[in-house]
Amino acid sequence: MSNQQPPQFATQLLDWFDSNGRHDLPWQQDINSYRVWVSEIMLQQTQVKTVIPYYRRFMQSFPDINTLAEASQEQVLSHWAGLGYYARGRNLHKAAQLIMAEHNGVFPKDFDSIVGLPGIGRSTAGAILSIALNQRFAILDGNVKRVLSRFFAIEGWPGEKRIESKLWLLADELTPKQRFDDYTQAIMDLGATLCTRSKPNCENCPVQSSCLAFKQEDVTKYPFKKPKKEKPIKQAWLLIRQNQNAQICLYQRPQKGIWGGLWSLPEFESYQACEQYLQSEGSCQQSLIEWDSFRHTFSHYHLDIHPLYLDESVVSGVKDQRAHYNDDSNEEKPEGWYSIQSLLKGEVGIPAPVVKLMNRLDETK
Repeated sequence: MSNQQPPQFATQLLDWFDSNGRHDLPWQQDINSYRVWVSEIMLQQTQVKTVIPYYRRFMQSFPDINTLAEASQEQVLSHWAGLGYYARGRNLHKAAQLIMAEHNGVFPKDFDSIVGLPGIGRSTAGAILSIALNQRFAILDGNVKRVLSRFFAIEGWPGEKRIESKLWLLADELTPKQRFDDYTQAIMDLGATLCTRSKPNCENCPVQSSCLAFKQEDVTKYPFKKPKKEKPIKQAWLLIRQNQNAQICLYQRPQKGIWGGLWSLPEFESYQACEQYLQSEGSCQQSLIEWDSFRHTFSHYHLDIHPLYLDESVVSGVKDQRAHYNDDSNEEKPEGWYSIQSLLKGEVGIPAPVVKLMNRLDETK
């Protein structure tokens, strides 16, 4: 056990949780492995206030593993659109199908089986086992990394393997021998509500008296930030193609890559490439209208989006053809035409930038 570990850490934290923690979150009601699993996946890199409406809608449509497994990927992703990190939704769906096929539809109860499911790592498995199955397992999500980095004044970026291993050791040491389900929720709550990334509320922290970062009067120094690396900037031209029935042409993106499995606008590497495509299929590229560009940022790069609008209701001689837009492959992409209203209602999963463009188009009509 660490020489720095105060024996009262868990006790102080649980006392605080009993009176100040969050006890009415949707996934804290009718607790079972499925409900906790879905919440933990949604909460990865996403704040609670953002997740709550998505979680409620998701659980209403997919109340159990069987319902989720039987749904189409398109149905699942339509409930995920706007949450980002879409691989989480795809993996959730795949895992549900695996549970039906390999675990007789019952969520597994042992660590190895749980981490063997797509999209579940050590911390997520620990949270499920602790909260839903009352087994003693530590967690180390972003909130916990921040709490421990500050409490023990850990110097180094938590994403570094050596630092992460140290944090895992401390996380396990601090986890009590009883009430570990409450403790798991408590330490996540501490990071989410008091020990926040910016402007931490140290005054009300239950473990402030033993926090080394607080004693150093340099709390925001921890955790150390990831070494700075300039994000590259990429360009994309998106074609908003509207037919005589006021429908928008979308195609389904490949499973791998950004917005995997979602329906998106035809994408081109340049304005000229879009013109050439329209010319090849007999459309009037002279009717293209350029909209203002905007930037969408991913975890690893910026994407400058250049929208191009084509109203085919005012263009004569246009033929509806199957799409052949390229995203580094020569495969024909599944194509569909959808009303703006159906897209804004979430009837199919579309990326956030496309939602933004559909809202703009809707406002102009």
